[in-house]
Amino acid sequence: MGVLNVTPDSFSDGGDFVDRAAAVERGLEMLRNGADVIDVGGESTRPGADPVPEDEELRRVVPVIKALRERSAARISIDSFKPAVARAAVEAGADIWNDVRALQEPGALETAAELGVPVILMHMSGSPKTMQDKPQYEDVVGEVCDFLTERADLAMAAGVTADSIWLDPGIGFGKTLDHNLALMRDLDQVIRLGYPVLFGASRKRFIAAIDDGAHEMERLGGSLAAAMRAAQAGAAMVRVHDVRMTMQALKVQAAIKRGKS
Repeated sequence: MGVLNVTPDSFSDGGDFVDRAAAVERGLEMLRNGADVIDVGGESTRPGADPVPEDEELRRVVPVIKALRERSAARISIDSFKPAVARAAVEAGADIWNDVRALQEPGALETAAELGVPVILMHMSGSPKTMQDKPQYEDVVGEVCDFLTERADLAMAAGVTADSIWLDPGIGFGKTLDHNLALMRDLDQVIRLGYPVLFGASRKRFIAAIDDGAHEMERLGGSLAAAMRAAQAGAAMVRVHDVRMTMQALKVQAAIKRGKS
């Protein structure tokens, strides 16, 4: 899954693709480099981010999704927690709803059932504005698994089919470095819940905590290490900014496992 943020303030590529033509070309480039899904987001969920009005989010994402759909049959996901944005995005051509709030917004469960597209349920403690204000868990892996199981059950009770549900442990969303490392180490526990798992750690702050303040654009090595760990554990998809290099790393990992080219 290639990350396409059409925002002025995302933590890594904010402002790079606010122009519609630049955003579409970036999406097509990621597809050429091997992405299976382009994840379009119009509201930053970086730590400390302010909310974006619904009409502004729609203005940012809908034209880009329409333009991508006109030029490609590849899968497109909408990265939003707002039901109205998800609905408009699907009408514009999106195939997947990637929801960082796991369908907790009013009307989200019903909207997901009505749309009938795959939905990704992510764990986040708090909101982007406050999620890094001293997050605490007794057992982060167990609590994340319990939350995701509950949200999946509620989604199915609302009419979402089990085969439409994906899970995301939410690396960096209301977690300390130790919490993130525990989730990556024990990712198999999330995978054993029985749903496909999306894993996203690309360029995130925990890498800088390990590598002495590495800037966002200096985190490729850490991003690849995390993606390889997720693939090794059995994650169904990794969400990344650097599609070309991640694809190369995955191909090498797979070749090593097979013992042949």
